[in-house]
Amino acid sequence: MSTENTLEHKTTKADFDGKQEYTITVYAENRIGLLNRIAIIFSKRKINIESLNTSPSEIDGIHRFNIVIQEGYEVVRKLARQIEKQIEVLKVYFNTNDEIIWQELALYKVSTDEIAEKVTVERLLRQYGASAVVIRKDYTVFAVTGHREETDALVKALEPYELIEFVRSARVAIIKDSAGFHEKLKEFEAFEPGEELVENEFLEKGEKIFTM
Repeated sequence: MSTENTLEHKTTKADFDGKQEYTITVYAENRIGLLNRIAIIFSKRKINIESLNTSPSEIDGIHRFNIVIQEGYEVVRKLARQIEKQIEVLKVYFNTNDEIIWQELALYKVSTDEIAEKVTVERLLRQYGASAVVIRKDYTVFAVTGHREETDALVKALEPYELIEFVRSARVAIIKDSAGFHEKLKEFEAFEPGEELVENEFLEKGEKIFTM
């Protein structure tokens, strides 16, 4: 399946190497071994995957992969073509950060005593929009959603206050200008319809046909 109509992008400022952050969105059937084959495409080219998320999509039976990498336009374009060659893959898109709406979830485990004794910690958590997920005597777990720069900034801010543990999820992203993949699927089915169902004229005649 061609990727020609997925390659339109706005010109954005890249760094001095011509690289920038891209989010590759893959719509595919959720089959065993597909993720491994996609990972091999990146490892063969020595490209590091910064973030990888898989989830169900808006279409029943179709999964969505969000893959974040730091590369140049031509490299990403060729990667998209290679991924689309996989038989289970229906469509691949790639976008720069200004073309998508994206979030990441971060969890922070902080000493409950530190929060109770130091007003600064409570203020920091409010400033970053943190919400309590679990509160125990020995620790409290907070959740924050946002961009990586925001979640990283809170990590640094909490380091002096007994930050016990930190974990961040992979990126989830929605393409700003997309009407939804289900619309593209309708276009594809209209362009390449499946074989028409041929009715069996003898189906309802039963024994009249098959008795001697």
